Formats: sequence, C-alpha cells, structure tokens
Amino acid sequence: ISFSVGRGEVFGFLGPNGAGKSTTIRILCGLLTPTSGRGWVAGFDVTRESEQIKQRIGYMSQKFSLYEDLTVVENIEFYGGVYGVDRRRMAERKQWILEMANLTERATSLTGELAVGWKQRLALGCAIVHEPEILFLDEPTAGVDPVSRRNFWDLIYSVAGRGVTVFVTTHYMDEAEHCDRIGLIYAGKLIALAGPRELK
Repeated sequence: ISFSVGRGEVFGFLGPNGAGKSTTIRILCGLLTPTSGRGWVAGFDVTRESEQIKQRIGYMSQKFSLYEDLTVVENIEFYGGVYGVDRRRMAERKQWILEMANLTERATSLTGELAVGWKQRLALGCAIVHEPEILFLDEPTAGVDPVSRRNFWDLIYSVAGRGVTVFVTTHYMDEAEHCDRIGLIYAGKLIALAGPRELK
C-alpha cells in the first residue's frame, strides 16, 4: 500500500474485515513496527520516531479503551494526565469535551453504565483531550445504532473543522461517503484511491 493524507483532510480507509485496516493504522500510530517499507506521520518516521508520533496523534480503537469503573470526568482526567495536559488547560479541555460530547449531565456517571453511543463520544473526547494534529479512528462506529453513527460523524466534522487531520477506518459504505477521499484496501493491497464521487 502507498498513499498520503493531507493536513485537515478526512480520509477514509475502507475494506472488509481482515483486509489490513487495523494493522495499517497501528503501524501509523507507532504501535506496530512494519516488517518492510517506510512511513511518516506528521513528518516523523514510523520505525524510528514512534514516540514523537504518539505525542501528536489521538487514537480511538473500536473497543473504545475506556475505564468502565471510572466516571466520565475521571476518564477525561486520566487521559489528560497520560497525554501530559497541564492542570489549567485540563479544566478548559474537560469542559469543552463535556459540552462537545453532550455529556455535561452525565459527568459523574460511571462509564460502565453509559449506553454505547455515549461511550463512543466519551472515547472521542479522551482521544482529543491533548488537541492532537492527527486523529486516528479505527472503526469507531462498529456496533453503534444509525442515529448515534450520524451524530458521531457530526462530531468528526467539528473536529476536522478545527484543522485536525482525521484518518478513519470503516466497512460502512455510507460512512465512506462522508470522507474527502477514500482508500480501498483488500487483502493487504490498496486497490483504489479517490474521492467518493469519483469512485462511484
């Protein structure tokens, strides 16, 4: 596979289960070392400079990576601490995330008690608490109802509108239509790369 994604772009990575979407995203996030080839994220080499990459990206996996026994606010604070957000900035980010995700009234609820759609929004907030340049979303709407999926895409657009590059993997064709460009991957090979209209 070979492709590039521009700053501020919403790039969709589309393919069936087992095509290589998650493997690619993990390599780009510096979580997996590629067996061959080269790659750069935010100007940093995926093989040699993975720590610098991790400081500049947000990553949301399909399992959400939230702590069920912590409250909504405690999850946000935990991820803020992991990403090194200072205390004063943290207060602002926490408030922004609660409002963005429409979770203000659920701030003290245990995360394990939230519906899947709410957990999804919270996971997005935790992934961008440190204001990353690039946001990686690995099948973020898998198993979520259609209304929550649509609402989630509104949030993705609002994040992209702030200049953040969004790289999203999905196997939903309707979601791919929301992207500026789409890479189609099948059996580990990139078989198409274009805008939704051009591909259709």
